[in-house]
Amino acid sequence: MTVAAKQWTTEFKEINDSNEELNAHGKFFTCSYLLDMETTKVLIQTHAGKIVNVTMDPGPLEHYQFAIRASADTWRKFSQPTPPPMYHGIWAASFQRDMKLEGDLLVLMQNLRCLTTQLELLRVVGVPV
Repeated sequence: MTVAAKQWTTEFKEINDSNEELNAHGKFFTCSYLLDMETTKVLIQTHAGKIVNVTMDPGPLEHYQFAIRASADTWRKFSQPTPPPMYHGIWAASFQRDMKLEGDLLVLMQNLRCLTTQLELLRVVGVPV
């Protein structure tokens, strides 16, 4: 892992674990998911709202329950402090036909509130692409 990637994972974990909303509502936010950013993949594992592990560019045998896939350009727009129209959430970005939701979408929906909060933290730390 590069120094920049290691720094990003540390910052993302710290901002997530200190987030008041995730601390209040994350009791059952336990899942693992993949953010596919075209040139970089990030596997995020959470337990009770806290990030247990962040793996950059996981191998093919790494397990995750669902994946959110989009181009690096879409992730860069999504992570801006004020995203452009149609990049402000996963549903809007999926309507652009660039973002795809795959895997066990029931788990995604069961954790949607906390997942949305967690993804919005990308607007503070940015994305590693």
